[in-house]
Amino acid sequence: MIQLDGDVAVVTGGAQGIGKAICHALGCAGARVVITDCDEEAGRECLADLKEDEIDAIFVPADVAKADDVARLMHRSAEHFDGVRIIVNNAGIGHTIPIEDLEIEDFDRVIDVNLRSAVLTAKYALPYMKQTGGTIVNIASTRAFMSEPNTESYAASKGGLIALTHAMAVSLGQYKIRVNALSPGWIETSEWKKRANRRPAHLSATDHEQHPAGRVGKPEDIARAVLFLVDPTADFITGTNMTIDGGMTVKMIYADE
Repeated sequence: MIQLDGDVAVVTGGAQGIGKAICHALGCAGARVVITDCDEEAGRECLADLKEDEIDAIFVPADVAKADDVARLMHRSAEHFDGVRIIVNNAGIGHTIPIEDLEIEDFDRVIDVNLRSAVLTAKYALPYMKQTGGTIVNIASTRAFMSEPNTESYAASKGGLIALTHAMAVSLGQYKIRVNALSPGWIETSEWKKRANRRPAHLSATDHEQHPAGRVGKPEDIARAVLFLVDPTADFITGTNMTIDGGMTVKMIYADE
């Protein structure tokens, strides 16, 4: 049983989906949780849900692509909870469009939210984390290693996040800060969305069967991996990426004859 003993955990994109599951798991393990998201309705709803489970949490609305917002986020987190020890960089957006139709501003926005934000959170949390050490977990994606058509911005952002992870692990190790990445595959998030957006999942037997593990992933699968990486007893793990995809990326696929 992982016990985080009041550690302060900031989760970006924490109001819905994988982020919300991570907030809940960290809170249940004893962390004090800072939910941050640009969707204020979802953030308030997530906060109410955590409070219902007696989790000590606050919601700080922020656009994590903006330096001023992230600086304010870390100041508020440290001021309210007296420090920051865990950061989970989960905020992410996608933009699927043929490259000839891609607006560079849209490409830049994906990079800013998915990749630049992880630099900003580390930069502005470092004055607090230097004092105590801590852990950063970057939520990347199997799209860092494989792609569908027309997903250049998303793939670039997630590939960059993998590289950023090992660079930061080397740079921040002197402060006893560990940095790791998780790369989810197909994760069905319907049950973890805000109520206004919640819809039943429609998954076929084929959807599940194409995973060697026998099923599509759930946000809880990623949340459990986050708990493993932030556990103080995992102190020899840094600079690495863990793929959590039910085995899809190691499965060879042949066209039907």
